[in-house]
Amino acid sequence: MKDLGDLKYFLRIEVLKSTKWIFLRQRKYILDILAETGLLECKPADTPMAVNHGLRIREEAELTDRSRYQRLVGKLIYLSHTRPDIAYAVGIVSQFMHKLQTDHMEAALRICRYLKEPRDMACYFPRTDTLRFMGILMLIGQGTQMIGSPQQATLPLLDVI
Repeated sequence: MKDLGDLKYFLRIEVLKSTKWIFLRQRKYILDILAETGLLECKPADTPMAVNHGLRIREEAELTDRSRYQRLVGKLIYLSHTRPDIAYAVGIVSQFMHKLQTDHMEAALRICRYLKEPRDMACYFPRTDTLRFMGILMLIGQGTQMIGSPQQATLPLLDVI
């Protein structure tokens, strides 16, 4: 056996450690998705899905490339494990895998454009003897905001990384 050292990157999930926390994020995976879809230089979207999206299957609508759509939605499903802010939108677009149309692909690409927004989110866990999920961490300016945690605390950036 050989010791490979501390875990840094596994199954497209980046692992960051500090003295008090362990963080899981997929920033590189997001960049890979944006590069594959050709959206690295796109204008970011404010929300992952339009309000009152009205997505449904229309009989007269134009169909789109099935394999490209299914591959993209599969990647978004995997990404939603560390980005719960896109879970609802990904759930909606994943309902149309059997008869996908152009507006369904546009909705999936909107999720990608939302991911382009320069927010850095991570799941975080305290370094204790018991494993307990604390929430989602989002970098904001010089500090970090804990989203979904009971205390909604703000940590100094140096304590995080």
